[in-house]
Amino acid sequence: MPRSLVTGNYAAGHALAMAGEANRTARGCVCGAYPITPQTEIIEFLRDFPFTKGRVVPVEGEHSAMAVCIGAALEGARTFTASSSNGLAYMTENVFSAGYYRLPVVMIGVNRTLGPPWNIWVDQGDTLALRDAAWMQFYTESHQDLVDTILVAFRVAEDPRVLLPALVAEDGFVVSHTQMAVDLPELERVEAYLSPLNLPHRLTHRARTVGGMTFPHETERHRREIEDAMARVPAVLGEALDAFERVFGRRPHGALSAEHCEDAELVLITTNTMARTVRNVVKERRAAGQRVGLVKLKMFRPFPRAALAAAIGPAKRVGVLDRNISPGSGGIFWGEVAVSLRARADVLLQDYLVGLGGGDVTPALIGEIIDDLAARKEATEPAWKEVLV
Repeated sequence: MPRSLVTGNYAAGHALAMAGEANRTARGCVCGAYPITPQTEIIEFLRDFPFTKGRVVPVEGEHSAMAVCIGAALEGARTFTASSSNGLAYMTENVFSAGYYRLPVVMIGVNRTLGPPWNIWVDQGDTLALRDAAWMQFYTESHQDLVDTILVAFRVAEDPRVLLPALVAEDGFVVSHTQMAVDLPELERVEAYLSPLNLPHRLTHRARTVGGMTFPHETERHRREIEDAMARVPAVLGEALDAFERVFGRRPHGALSAEHCEDAELVLITTNTMARTVRNVVKERRAAGQRVGLVKLKMFRPFPRAALAAAIGPAKRVGVLDRNISPGSGGIFWGEVAVSLRARADVLLQDYLVGLGGGDVTPALIGEIIDDLAARKEATEPAWKEVLV
């Protein structure tokens, strides 16, 4: 595979384009397109790509961008889009619709702070605001992780045992606009990995009603079917990772990854690019004799509760780094972790709110968090940790 120095947005656009082109022998591909900083470069890349059987459809807003994806997906096309921040908020109604229609749309969420006040830097509140939609959610830590996860997301979303859309998140500017060396997948390998899409409930020449009125018991059954599909995701994801390794010769991280947790007394749980900083600090602390571990959460929906409970090992102190907040509740990942560890009464679980609105999450800040967690007698309400300029 060619290795190129590219931005995260370029890498994401390339992966989407290869996935779309790989469906040219079936129903082709469609992208509903509307730009918003820091996502715009993805749409620009796709707009200029010479699809053999595909279209990028420019629209007047994000709500319509997802509407285009819904219509195209119902016709059996491989569909994708990208958005950020208030664009995702505007898209929300149709985000829910795509999930309830069981359409395997893949969307790149370039994390950016919701406004007002207006802020273009990274914050996970935009994608996590969609946490109750029937979408899988994946959070990536690097350019290569982003590329690989996009392809994995298509494979899992289109699997007939799942048939749910997937959101793949990348940090705005930290990944979207910085350059790293990336293995950009060639079309031949993408075709070997992604079979042509055959959506079982796509519209045909036969008359069919989509999204009609239902009675309560029918809606309850519908929601249960979605929950059952979510429950099948971990197994399907494992198979998708196995196949990815066979085709591409490397294995992306799965739902989560644990590092140095076998003997850890203290574990930090984090996501996205913060994991890179935490990883380096953990290595330094372990070299100094402190038994510290790291769990990087990649899959947020479905949330890997059992895997997380096992991943922390014997640790009695666990800190969660949240680059987000649910006002009146605390960090969103922390709430999920608390449910996952409900059987571990011996664990002191503390939430740390860090990097909101694009604030720096520095090695020194991570060191302060480790020291604070190690010294705690009890957990408290979520603790704000800021780098003051």
